[in-house]
Amino acid sequence: MAGKTENTTYGDGVTVSFGAKFARSDQFKSVFREGMALVEAAAAYLDGDGRKEARQLKPPHSLAYATESMRLTTRLMQLASWLLIRRAVTEGELTPEQAVEEQRKIKLPVEDSKPVRDLEALPERLRALIEESVKLQEQVVRLDQMMDFKEPGADAHHPVGAHFSRLQAAFGQDRE
Repeated sequence: MAGKTENTTYGDGVTVSFGAKFARSDQFKSVFREGMALVEAAAAYLDGDGRKEARQLKPPHSLAYATESMRLTTRLMQLASWLLIRRAVTEGELTPEQAVEEQRKIKLPVEDSKPVRDLEALPERLRALIEESVKLQEQVVRLDQMMDFKEPGADAHHPVGAHFSRLQAAFGQDRE
């Protein structure tokens, strides 16, 4: 899960983690709700209409359905785990250290997102769920690359940050 993290260091040497700030934002809450709604929609489809539609498919399309529904489920469970871990840290249910341990169990991206070649033969609703899940995965991967689990101020004593803060103070500039 290593990636570029974006933190803002203010003139007083206090570092505010983008990840910590974003995880408390309305935008994260929206991504969280959308992700969980997609998990629920996929589960309802796969347990209901999806089963009926799968029974009507002939080989090799039935194999493609089984493969893609399994990949969809795996992708959504990994994404839901990522979202739940981020929310748990924000709500104080997990420490950043505990979250790092849990995060190691998650693989993003889950797999090559390219679906099987028989995708067009699959039911329309399954194709739509696959597309939505891939878009969510791409969004979560981008967020994961920007976010970290460090507490604000965790690297306030970083030598480069300290030099930068002194330069800002010397030139009388505050970063916003």
